Amino acid sequence: MQVSKWGNSLAIRLPAAIVQALELQDGDDIEVRIAAARVFEVKKKPGTQEFLARLRKFRGKLPADFNFDRDAANERR
Repeated sequence: MQVSKWGNSLAIRLPAAIVQALELQDGDDIEVRIAAARVFEVKKKPGTQEFLARLRKFRGKLPADFNFDRDAANERR
């Protein structure tokens, strides 16, 4: 991969193998994370449908000892 100038930033072009492996399409969000020195990982961010599926699976299953404190949640620091 080659690093290129794009406006005031730097950009890389993803090889076709990565695009196919992650099933990327134009407009998809990705996450680039530094895994080690001189090593990074590319991960496709979940789409709306996947987030909705996760929420439906969750269905409000909180621990039995969970206690929501509205004042603490809205406290300004």
